[in-house]
Amino acid sequence: MAVSGYNAYQQNKIATASPADLTLMLYEGAIKFCNIAIAGVEQNDIQKAHTNIKKVEAIIVEFRSTLDFKYEVAKDFDNVYAYLYDRLVEANIKKDKEILEEVLGHLRGMRDTWKEVMVRAKQKS
Repeated sequence: MAVSGYNAYQQNKIATASPADLTLMLYEGAIKFCNIAIAGVEQNDIQKAHTNIKKVEAIIVEFRSTLDFKYEVAKDFDNVYAYLYDRLVEANIKKDKEILEEVLGHLRGMRDTWKEVMVRAKQKS
């Protein structure tokens, strides 16, 4: 019962979230999965590392698919996302913790910047 209640809460949270909140949730998810992948590498659990790297890759693909190229900055974001995706592929092939930590640092920085953008947007409205 508790699990299904939690799942319903999570589904409702996603269904009612603003686009800005959904972006933040994606960043949080990518960070979570990257941390789990790092743990998988540390534990020599190849499947755990692989599965979670693939989840981060899927989030990066989602970010890239939603870029609006009528804005100049979209090309910059696309370049960053392409770089992160390539690094994730390399990390997955090599099961390389250092590469994953590099990607994690970028994701945290982008998430923190996004949070700041959200705060400033709320202040203006």
